[in-house]
This record gives sequence, structure tokens and C-alpha cells, in this order.
Amino acid sequence: MKFALQCETQTVAVVLHLKSLSCFYLSEKVFRLKPVLDEHVTLIKDLAKNIEVDFWSPESDEQVTIDIDVDIRVPARYLTLVSTVLQQSDMEHKVLIEDLQAAVDGQADNKPTPRAHSYTKYNTWDDIQSWISSISSSDSDLISKQVIGNTYEGRPMTVLKLGKKSNSAKPAIFMDCGIHAREWISPAFCQWFVNEALSTYGSDSQMTSLLSQMDVYVLPVFNIDGYDYTHKSNRMWRKTRSRKSGSHCTGADPNRNFNAGWCTLGASSNPCSDTFCGYTPESEIEVENVANFIRRNKDSIKAYITIHSYSQLLLFPYSYTYNLAADHSELMKVAQGASAALRSLYGTRYTSGPGATTIYPAAGGSDDWAYDLGETMLAVKYIAAYVQKNLY
Repeated sequence: MKFALQCETQTVAVVLHLKSLSCFYLSEKVFRLKPVLDEHVTLIKDLAKNIEVDFWSPESDEQVTIDIDVDIRVPARYLTLVSTVLQQSDMEHKVLIEDLQAAVDGQADNKPTPRAHSYTKYNTWDDIQSWISSISSSDSDLISKQVIGNTYEGRPMTVLKLGKKSNSAKPAIFMDCGIHAREWISPAFCQWFVNEALSTYGSDSQMTSLLSQMDVYVLPVFNIDGYDYTHKSNRMWRKTRSRKSGSHCTGADPNRNFNAGWCTLGASSNPCSDTFCGYTPESEIEVENVANFIRRNKDSIKAYITIHSYSQLLLFPYSYTYNLAADHSELMKVAQGASAALRSLYGTRYTSGPGATTIYPAAGGSDDWAYDLGETMLAVKYIAAYVQKNLY
């Protein structure tokens, strides 16, 4: 049984820390479009070709189909055009965020930095790096750290290893957060999870059992350069920050850069696209670092989980093909069980299924790559059971 999972959680909260960005999104709006005809799909794709449109969901115009919600951010200079086009069409639509700048300002973190690390705000990379240093030395019997390489801009990628020390090898889970820079709730979850695991070990039976029987490798921020850039320059940046001589475009989508159906369905070969697949598989050093770490520890890593945002989804392979995974039935059973556990808390409904058929095809994803590499255990049932019992 092989297992890899992509978890997504809803957030439209945006937080900025720099006053210099106070007018970055002035008068911008976010629209939700509901195409139900091929003509509607064509209209959306034509808009994307002719003006600057930031796709929030799906991730590019190539993934727009009928009967899905399409959320787009429209710059102020195109608002009149877009509003006119939409009003003249018969496509259902609404303004999801009336004033994006006001939403950003409303979530701004202007409070003094607390002495203790905060698990209820979006921390900057500098804060997260300090937290990694502190928490990794808090209990040598339960946590350690390892630098698996540096980012394109030279920042250390540190993996935290959670688990009760043992003289014998234990199976492990690998979990990463923040592969897309602007999905801030994802790194916030990884920070919360690490703290929750350490603080409840010994008092909570399920967490104690999990960390006694298994190790959990946590990469708190995958796309560190991009994440730092969203705090300092452009809140909506998504890709890495790599540069290539001869191109004026920056970065690639790290979740299109793994060697899993690379650069086929749902990925772009255009370096300026938000879903640019990179120049070769693992061309992004961050992707290469993670892939090398998992390959080196393949014998012990039995499950891979990656945390995304902006929806309620529990996705599993495949996304690069419409073919079902060999373990599809069991993957679906586990994902549906996890969805039921999450729904029991607040009634939030998570949709489960293979990425390609549940939302849209997307080649080069980390979860597909990890599954094909050969992960063999079902980690999500442990985590979902714990979340059901303890999240508040």
C-alpha cells in the first residue's frame, strides 16, 4: 500500500507586515465566476490571454472547465473592462472580495511582537527561523533538526524530526507546508502541529502512540524564498524566486517541478506563468533538496503529506493522469474517513478523491512523485483521529 496525500484548508485571510505595501492592492477586487457553458469557459480564457488576471482557483486558465467556481483577482485598471464583459455575458458571477486592499489592511499585524512564539498569527520567516532554533532544542528526547540544503537565495531548509528516541529504526511520515508562497495558513499549520505534538506527548494517548511508534519529519516552510517575498514585496507571489540568465521571469511552481508526469497536464512551459513547471524536473533547488532527502530516507519514510490552502480537499494520486492509482480503493476509504473526522468538529465538509478527477489535472506534483517513489503506510488516519479529538 502506497500513500501520499495533499491536504487543503480554506483561507482568504491575508496579512501584511510592511507599511510600504499599504497601496499594493488599492481598488482591486476578487470575482467568483460560475461557468456552465463552453462559451463561459472561452470567455474566461480570453480574459486571461488579453489582460492580467491572477487565478486563485483553479490555478490557471488552462484548468478552467464548466461547473467549477473560478476565483480571479482583477487589478484596478481592468475593473471596468471585466465588469462590462461579465455584465454582458449570461454567466453567473459575484464579487467575492469588494476591496482587496481593505481586506489586507484589516488583517495587518501591527501589534508588538510577543516574547513567546505566536501560533495564532502569520509569522514572518525570521520569526519562524527563530522558532525552529528554539523548539528544536526544547526536548532532545522528542525533537531534533536537520538542514537538508539551502534555497536559491541561500536560506537553510530545516526539517524537524518529531518522535520518541529509539534504538531501533521507526517508520516515518514526511509532511511539508508552504510549497506555494502565498498560502500562509499552511506554514501556520505546521508550526501548530509541531507545538501540539510536543506539548501533548505523554498526556494524549493517540499523540503518544504516534510519536512512540513513528517519527514525523516536518518541513515548516518549503518555499522559503517565496514566503519571505510575500511578506516583504508581493503578498500574492506563488512561485520560487530562482532566476535564469536570458529570462526576465522569476521562479517556478515547485508543485509542478517534481518528476511525476512533468510538464504535461495542468502545467505551463511559460516561465512567466504561475504554474511554470521549471526548465527540467527538480530544476528548483528546493524541490531537489526535498526529493533527495526523501530518496535518502526512502526505507523509513512510509507516508507523505503536503498541506495546501484555499479549499477543503483531501486529495490523493493521481493529478498528472486521469488513471486511478493502484491503491485507489484504500486511498479513498482512508481519505473519506479523515474527511468524516474533520467534519465531526464544526461540520466543515472536505471533498476526497484523486487530484485530476476531483479538481483538475496538475502534473509535477509532490504527492504524485512521492506515491510513485513507493511510500507504503497510511499516516493520515493517525493525524485525522488526533485532530478530531483535540483541535479547538
